[in-house]
Amino acid sequence: METVKLSSIVMKLTPELYPSLKRVELESEIVLANGLDALESEDALEIIQYSISEHQKDVPLQ
Repeated sequence: METVKLSSIVMKLTPELYPSLKRVELESEIVLANGLDALESEDALEIIQYSISEHQKDVPLQ
């Protein structure tokens, strides 16, 4: 198991998405069962989507 920041995942597998993510999302700590080296792009996209949805739960509706 390895704990990494979402920014590390994004920069390694989907760097084109980095500018579209908020700092709080990029700073999220993610626990990876098999480590960063075992991730694939599809895994990264799933983790990014989950992180965004988790951070949106705390945002009040306008």
